Amino acid sequence: MSGLRQRSRSAARPARLRVGLSAALAQHWLVRRLPEFSRRHPGIEIELAIFTTRAQAEARGGDLDLRIHWVKPEEARNSSTQTLLFREQIFPVCAPSIAKKPLRDPTKLTELPLLYKSAENGQGAEWEWSTWFRLLGLNAKPKPRLRFEEIGLAIAAALEGGGVALGRSLLVHDALQDGRLVRPLGEGWALPSSKVHLARWPAALSRDLRLQAFTAWLAAETAKTVQLAQMPARQTKLRVGKG
Repeated sequence: MSGLRQRSRSAARPARLRVGLSAALAQHWLVRRLPEFSRRHPGIEIELAIFTTRAQAEARGGDLDLRIHWVKPEEARNSSTQTLLFREQIFPVCAPSIAKKPLRDPTKLTELPLLYKSAENGQGAEWEWSTWFRLLGLNAKPKPRLRFEEIGLAIAAALEGGGVALGRSLLVHDALQDGRLVRPLGEGWALPSSKVHLARWPAALSRDLRLQAFTAWLAAETAKTVQLAQMPARQTKLRVGKG
């Protein structure tokens, strides 16, 4: 049924392109860039559909033209129905009201309120504050202040001065550029994300010009953001296990 629905949508070729993605990626990165896409491609209407879990994305996949997933690297190979978009770094962020300048003494992190993103299936150790405490040589045990199921909410709380969150480089890029967020440990501290983003579409739409235009623009925009957010040469190297 899903395949028939997609073939019917492909045959009809409506101007609207339905794009499914996480609320965090939409809110903290994509939405503010969409007007530029519309200026370049005034004939293509974009409709965003939000999902919070992989299961939700799969359930409504037949109604979407393009899905942006956060997946393990082994799933992220380029093919005729998907393309790798970007890899991210994970690092602490907070509002300037929490820490205006990078901490000279990393042990001071133990005195700041810590925000947690709740563990999910396949989540890497880079998301555990215990991993960061070990990296910093801190003997204290992390004390949770607030816990959030979704990364976008943790970033929103950090923006409001609620504490220090572990953020993904793409999602916090704009807030760092605007000065709404800062990095309390400085720019030298980051860990690679254990997952990557990819764009995936139905085989029936592989030659769809609307989809090709949007994925090309999306790849260019993510590359631009990643280039601007490149870590300095002093980037921390760390092999992490489960924390």
